[in-house]
Amino acid sequence: MHTPISRRTVLKASGIAISLPFLESMNPAMGRERVAPPKRLVLICNTLGLHPPSLFPKTTGSEYGSTDYLELLKKHRNDFTLFSGLSHPDQNGKQPHDTEMTWLTAARNPGLGGFKNSISIDQFAAKHLGNATRFPSIALSSNTQKSQSYTSNGVMLPAQHRPSTVFAKLFLDDSPQELRRQRQRLADGRSILDSVAEQTEALNRQTSSHDRSQLEEYFVAIRAAEAELTETEAWLDRPKPRVDEKPPQDIADSADLIGRTRSLMNLIPLMLQTDSSRIVTVVIQDHLVVPKIQGVTGEHHNLSHHGQDPQKIEQLKIIETEILKCFAEFLSRMTQPREADGSLLNQTSVLFGSNLGNANAHDPSNLPIILAGGGYGHGRYVAYDKRNNIPLCNLFVNMLNNMGIETESFATSTGKLTW
Repeated sequence: MHTPISRRTVLKASGIAISLPFLESMNPAMGRERVAPPKRLVLICNTLGLHPPSLFPKTTGSEYGSTDYLELLKKHRNDFTLFSGLSHPDQNGKQPHDTEMTWLTAARNPGLGGFKNSISIDQFAAKHLGNATRFPSIALSSNTQKSQSYTSNGVMLPAQHRPSTVFAKLFLDDSPQELRRQRQRLADGRSILDSVAEQTEALNRQTSSHDRSQLEEYFVAIRAAEAELTETEAWLDRPKPRVDEKPPQDIADSADLIGRTRSLMNLIPLMLQTDSSRIVTVVIQDHLVVPKIQGVTGEHHNLSHHGQDPQKIEQLKIIETEILKCFAEFLSRMTQPREADGSLLNQTSVLFGSNLGNANAHDPSNLPIILAGGGYGHGRYVAYDKRNNIPLCNLFVNMLNNMGIETESFATSTGKLTW
């Protein structure tokens, strides 16, 4: 008979406290039912696409043939499903690469006059999960703070691009001075909400019933914000998890695209296993330099616009091969930690793809989409109509439901994708 232990139980040896992964013995404090590991969501975008002929096979189903890129992922063939014929509708924006803003939101006509972005799937999920973890979501980027995470008001949330900073926020204790600053910021936010609430109550006594209804909706938003501040402050009093990993070193050289990407992706299993966050986004961006990869002499962006030049395509494939190797390594790391219901990957839906189906033509249709993990039945290539694409948001609805977030629609969805 097992004695129930807390999720927050730590092993202490040689002065090092290490957070435990989810174990079968981790039962609720007031019961004996086994706690299933939580569902997680990881969304990875390579903004310059993947060369379609090197990715998509000619046959579909479980017996699909291999390609240059799929050969790199053959170890995980049964861990993922490859999709084609998925996209967001009305993605012709002001600038050719404006679709980077909408890969996770599906907002129409990005960058055109009057455009306002909408909430991204990661933030939609984070709102439903609330403050169940220290960080409701984490946005990472291989270069700059530009992310694909947007709030319900269409405001971009900045990404973290320095692994050392991410590691410190997750696993290193804050100094007393920093804790005081964090508490003061929370107090300032609460005082502003209190002031707004007082003024709104005064208005409430002078307005019509219709206006009072609108003000009540405003009050609901204020109460939700106050509750979030309270939950955030509670995390300040809880110790951060300890991991038996050395803090990563930042790579200053922007030309080392692969090194910077790998360093960030190596942190994700630690984030998930310690339950520091359950929602992570990663953007692999153009660094406006020649990548430090043997055999490559052109900038990534310029090579993606190859104009069918064989030499440029060959260099582009070298870059994309290294990116996919990083992804394959990430999947391997996700299969190693074991949990009550299998591997970490089994409880994590991992979406890898791009906002461009054909970067050479800036075409945002027929997107390369790979869905791994999440407990789905995998090992297939599913091809939808290339001329009449299925909304990618139909897949988003499925992924949200898989996390336990019951919703029938998201953005431009027309239903729930099943395959």
